[in-house]
Amino acid sequence: MKGTTVSLLTLAVVLASGLASGLGATPAWAQDAANANDAGTTAQDQPATPSSPGASSNVDPRRPAQAPSDSGIADIVVTAQKREQNLQDVPVVVSVLNQAQLESAGVRDIKDLQTITPGLNVTSSTSQAQTSIRIRGIGTVGDNPGLESSVGTIIDGVYRARSSVAFGDLGDLQRVEVLKGPQSTLFGKNMSAGVINVVTAAPSFTPKAEFIASYGNYNAWTVSGSATTGIVDDRLAVSVFGLKRERDGIMTVRTGGGPRTNTRDADVDNYALRGQILARPIDGLDIRIIGDYSKRDENCCVNTVLIAGPTRAFVDALSPDEGLLQNGRPYTRIAYANRDTPNVITDWGVSGQLDYDLGGDFSATSITAWRYYKGAFGSDIDYSSADIWYRPIEQNQNTFNVFSQEARLAYNGERLKSIVGAFYSNERLFSEAGTRFGRDYENYFGLLLSAGANRNTVSALTGLPAGQNFIPDSGAYDRHFHKAVSFAAFTENTLTLTDGLDVTLGLRYSDEVKNVTSIFSNLTPGNACRAALSRPIPAAARTALCAPTADFAFDNVTTQQRRTERRFNGSAKVQYRFSPQVMVYGSYANGFKSGGMNLDRARFSPGVINPDTQFDTEKVDAYEIGTKTTLFDRRVLANLAGFYQRYTGFQLNTYTGISFLVASIPVVTSKGVDFDFLWNTGVQGLTLNAGATYADTKFGNFTPPAGISARLPGNTLPYAAKWNVTGGFTSTQPVGAGLELTSSASVKWTSSYNTGSNLDPLKIQQPFALVNARLGIGPESKAWSLEVWGQNLTNAEFTQVVVDQPLQSGTYGTFLGPPRTYGVTGRVRF
Repeated sequence: MKGTTVSLLTLAVVLASGLASGLGATPAWAQDAANANDAGTTAQDQPATPSSPGASSNVDPRRPAQAPSDSGIADIVVTAQKREQNLQDVPVVVSVLNQAQLESAGVRDIKDLQTITPGLNVTSSTSQAQTSIRIRGIGTVGDNPGLESSVGTIIDGVYRARSSVAFGDLGDLQRVEVLKGPQSTLFGKNMSAGVINVVTAAPSFTPKAEFIASYGNYNAWTVSGSATTGIVDDRLAVSVFGLKRERDGIMTVRTGGGPRTNTRDADVDNYALRGQILARPIDGLDIRIIGDYSKRDENCCVNTVLIAGPTRAFVDALSPDEGLLQNGRPYTRIAYANRDTPNVITDWGVSGQLDYDLGGDFSATSITAWRYYKGAFGSDIDYSSADIWYRPIEQNQNTFNVFSQEARLAYNGERLKSIVGAFYSNERLFSEAGTRFGRDYENYFGLLLSAGANRNTVSALTGLPAGQNFIPDSGAYDRHFHKAVSFAAFTENTLTLTDGLDVTLGLRYSDEVKNVTSIFSNLTPGNACRAALSRPIPAAARTALCAPTADFAFDNVTTQQRRTERRFNGSAKVQYRFSPQVMVYGSYANGFKSGGMNLDRARFSPGVINPDTQFDTEKVDAYEIGTKTTLFDRRVLANLAGFYQRYTGFQLNTYTGISFLVASIPVVTSKGVDFDFLWNTGVQGLTLNAGATYADTKFGNFTPPAGISARLPGNTLPYAAKWNVTGGFTSTQPVGAGLELTSSASVKWTSSYNTGSNLDPLKIQQPFALVNARLGIGPESKAWSLEVWGQNLTNAEFTQVVVDQPLQSGTYGTFLGPPRTYGVTGRVRF
C-alpha cells in the first residue's frame, strides 16, 4: 500500500508540475472538497483581530496573495500551525469551511460536519453529551467519562473537555478547520487522531446586524440574532449573539405501564447566548474577551430494536404491550421505553486573549480560560416497556470545571519562523453513575433463568423472599472525583534552507498528574449476589445474579488512584515548492493520548473488587507525503496526500452490556490516501468540488484479553469505512431586478463499516449516501434572503451504532441516524 501511495504521489507531482509550467498558473488555496471560498469574500469581511491569537501573517512571498476573481479562487489564511499561513503552504492535510459553506451545507454541530468532510465520522448513542469523533477510522467511544477523545475540539484557542459542540450556538464563524492526523506537538495531548479547530468572528468596528428565522418539518423552528459595532473608533468594539431552537421528537415511544408519559424522543430544545469585547488600548495590543452560555433540555436517546432475540418473550410477558419492537422494521422509528430519557446540558465559559506586537518580528500571545460543563442524563437501560433497569437523571451527571492558560512567543523572520510556548490546565471532573432496578428486574431474571417457567426462580436460587433480591428503585450509586493537572512546554521552528525548501522541527514536553477518588455504594446491600456465591447453584445463574451493579463487593467502598505521566513528542516536516503552482511535502509526527482510569466498576471475579482501573497511554507514529497544486489560472485545485499511522496501546472502550471495559490494543494501523479537487468552472458563480479519503484501518494481531472479542485481531476497526467520498456544487446567478439565485448541494457516500466494538457481523452498516441541498433568492446587496433546504433528501436509512441490548441476549438495538428534514429560512441583514 505504501509503495502504491508513493507512486501515485510521484505521478501527481510530475503531471502537476508540467501542467503548471505550461499554463503559467498563479497561486490559490484549497485542501478539501468542501473548501471553496466564497468568491465574494474580501479583506473588508475579515474580523477586526487576527483569527489566531498572536499569529502574524506568514504569506509565502513565493506565492503572492491573490484577490478573488471570476476565474480564480481567493487565498485563505489558516492557523493549522498556530501562525497565519496560506492553506496551500501548510504541510498538513486540513479541511477548511467558512461560515457561508457551513450554512449552505446545513451544518449546525459536529455531527453535521461529517457530511461534507471526507474521513470524518461522528456518532452519539445514549446521550447527545457523549459524542465520538473519528478521523481516518481512529477515535474513542465517548460514553465513558474516564476516556478522553483522540480528536480534540478547540474553539477560539480553548480546548473543550467534551466534543458535543453545537456550531449554531457559537454565532458567526470565521471558519472551521479539520486537521487530519496527530497534532500533539502544537495542540497537546489527546490529539492523536486530529483536531477540529473552530474560529469565531471577532467584533467589527463597522456596525452590522443579522436576524435569522427558520421553520421545518417535525415542527422545528430556530430564531437567532447577532449584532456588532464599534464603541470607540479603532479602540473598542463589541458583538452579541442569541439563539433559540426547538423541534418535536422524531421517535415515537410506547411507554407501557410508565411512569414515563412522554411519547416522543430525540427532540430539540436549546438556547445560547454569546458576547465579545475587542479592545485596543494601545497600538499593537489587542485584547479579546469572550463569554458564552448555552443550555439544552431535551429528551434523548432511545434506541429501537433491529433484531428481536429469544428473550423478547420474557419482556413481552412483563409488559402491558409488546415490550419491544418485534417486526424487524426499526426505521418506522418506533421505540419502547417505560422510563424517561431526559438530557440536560449546561455549558458556559469565559476567555481572554491578548495579542501584542513586540516589534522586530516578535509577537506575544496569552489565552486564559475558565469553562464549566455539566451533562446530566437519564435512560431506560433495557430499552423496553418492561420496567427492568434504568438510570435516574439525578444520579447520572458529569461536571467539568477547567482552567487553562497558554502563553506563546512568536518570531516571524525572513528565513526563520519560530514559536515557543507553555500550556497549563487544571481539570476537575465530578462523575456520578447510578443504576436502579425496576419493579420487573427480579421477575425478568426469574423468567430468564427458568426459560420462562417461573418468575420466582431468583428467590428459589438465593433463598431470599420474593421481591427482596433486587428491591425496586434501589441499585448502584457510584461517585468519582477526578482531577488532572497538566503542564507542557513546546516549540516549532521553520527554517528556509534555500529558495523553495523549508524544514520544520517541533518538540513538546508534557507533564500530567491524574488523581481519582472513587466511592462505590449500593443503595441496598447486594444480598442476592452474596447468596448466589454461597449457595450450590449453576454457574450461569451465579453470573447473572452477581452483575457488577449488584455485587456486594462494592458496598460502601472507597478507592484512590494516582497516575503520573511525563512524555516528549515531536514532529519534522520538509516541504519544497517546485514552482508557484506546486508544493510537495513529507512529514513525521508522533503523538499520544494520555492514559487514565476507567470510571466504572472493575472486578477480579464476582465478590472481589479490582481497585486498579488504570489503562495505558495511547501512542502514535505517523508519516505523510503529499502535494498541493494550483492549475489552469487558479481554476483547478488538485491535492493529494498519502499517510501511514501506527498506534500502540490503542485505547479500546467496550460496553459489555452491564459495564465499560477499557483495553489497550498492542497495535493499530491506518494507511491510505486523501484526495481533493476543486474547479471554478468559469461559468459565473459556479464551483464544483469533490474529495475522497481511502483509509485501511486495522487491528494488529494480538491475544484478546478477557471481555474483548476474538473477532478483533487482524480486522478493520469499528466505524472505519474504507471509503469516504464527497462532492457538490455552489452557484450564484443573477435573475434580474437586482436579485440573484443561490443554490448548493452536497453528497457524501460512505462504504460499509461495522458499528460494534466486538465486530459482530450483525452490526454492519451497509454503504449509504447523504444528500443535502439548498436554494435561495435575495438581492445582490445581501440585505435579505429566503431559502428552502433539505437534509438527507433521499431519506437514507443508516444507523449510528448497533448494540447488544442490555440483559437481552440475541436482541440488537440501533441508534438511528436522522431522517429527511426540510424547511425554509429567512435572513435580514443591516
